[in-house]
Amino acid sequence: MKKFTRPQLITSVAALALATALAGCSTQTSSPASDSSSMAAASTAATSGPTTEAIDADLAASIAATTHFDQDDLSWDAAKETAVALADNATTASGTNAGSVTVSGNTVTITAGGTYRLSGDLDNGTVVVAAGEEDVVRIVLDNASISSPTGAAVDIQSANEVLIYLADGSTNDVSDASSYADTATDAANAAIYSLADLTIAGPGTLSVNGNYQDGIVSKDGLVLASATVSVDAVDDGIKGKDYTALLDGIYTVAAGGDGVKSTNDTDADRGWLLVAGGTLDVAAGDDGIKAATTLTVSGGTATVSESEEGLEAPHIVVSGGTVTVNSNDDGINAAGGSNSTTGTTGGGMGGGMGGGDAVGDYSVDISGGSVTINAEGDGLDSNGNASISGGTVVVNGPTNDGNGALDVNGELVVTGGTVAAAGSAGMAVTPSASSSQSGLQFTFTSAVPAGTALQIVDSAGNVVSTFVTSKTTASLVFSSADITAAGQYTVTAAGAELVTVTAGEYTEGRMPGRM
Repeated sequence: MKKFTRPQLITSVAALALATALAGCSTQTSSPASDSSSMAAASTAATSGPTTEAIDADLAASIAATTHFDQDDLSWDAAKETAVALADNATTASGTNAGSVTVSGNTVTITAGGTYRLSGDLDNGTVVVAAGEEDVVRIVLDNASISSPTGAAVDIQSANEVLIYLADGSTNDVSDASSYADTATDAANAAIYSLADLTIAGPGTLSVNGNYQDGIVSKDGLVLASATVSVDAVDDGIKGKDYTALLDGIYTVAAGGDGVKSTNDTDADRGWLLVAGGTLDVAAGDDGIKAATTLTVSGGTATVSESEEGLEAPHIVVSGGTVTVNSNDDGINAAGGSNSTTGTTGGGMGGGMGGGDAVGDYSVDISGGSVTINAEGDGLDSNGNASISGGTVVVNGPTNDGNGALDVNGELVVTGGTVAAAGSAGMAVTPSASSSQSGLQFTFTSAVPAGTALQIVDSAGNVVSTFVTSKTTASLVFSSADITAAGQYTVTAAGAELVTVTAGEYTEGRMPGRM
């Protein structure tokens, strides 16, 4: 293990290139090819478990260079482990570093680096890490249960880095108190709380109950390298400060506040969140997956089944993997953080129906993977610009005219991939003039009911795509490589023609398009 030494300029072009590189390296990357022949407006996506293969060497090198974690963290000499047998008022330690484990009632404190294998039940206690600033501590949970009546179950107060490793075949659980004895500003507030860089890994399982506020918190960097973990938290589920990176594993989060996030909004090279592999399933009372600077999905599966806003960050990048979002408000929202104004929209349709809305330093960039959004507010929303150059994007947008399936203050540039965005007609936004891939924008005379199979047919009678509405739909924007500029296309339902348009133009009553 080592400290973070290379700044990651995650909001820069170089960082976006790194994210793209990660997409090609992860064993969990899922980048389905665009298929414009059939596109169902599903609101959920199937998920799959993590692979058992080691992280690809290139991905491992990239992660090692930009976080505290590398693959060597997962190897150690078992003969040098310290065994800690947890028991209320009877915890014992034996082995190499037994002298570095102090027991005071039901508080078990680890005071030096080393590998500590914890097993047994501590029903009314806390495991504390108070090691040196250069110490590396591995905590192997091997059928361990820790529940605190006064604060955090695992309280990491000092160390260089800490690895929580779930032993093969083990089932573990941690729970904190519903009220804390120490409520100072910098005091612990999560079932697992760390002031040091934290890694969670291993083939076992872990259940985390955040009864006070949060489930898992690192006030430094957080890497979720593997493991099967479920988190149920009153407030936020999983939270890293400088960065949060999911490399592999299955993480299920139910949170009253935000689901998974990074929080450092003061340092330009921090506050990023990366999903490079594994499976993440979030049900949140507020934002599903959130980053203070840049949120990147380059592989794996990220599902937000419940949220107010699904994915939120100033800069959102999807270069691979599968993203599925259900939200009461915006589905994907590039907002927050930086807010410098770079211009304003011209008030017209196409490239952002902004009506004079400021174009800030925000962006959505989709170059691969699969994105499915079901939103009651704006579907794909950027308070700056947005670009789609690959992958598949399906938006089931709002039914009210105060929001749109696509809402971009600046330019929406489409140069590749397949895009289908359905929703209300009042705020319909289409790709901008600088888009090299043509597209269609249909506005229906009367709203189409949910469950309607809409077929897009070219002038020769060939079906280009089929879109099944998931809710009442008044407008459909579609773009793919199969659309020929200036070609004639008709939308039909049950064999009846609804509307015919010319690629690159709007339907009747709309302002001139800029596709």
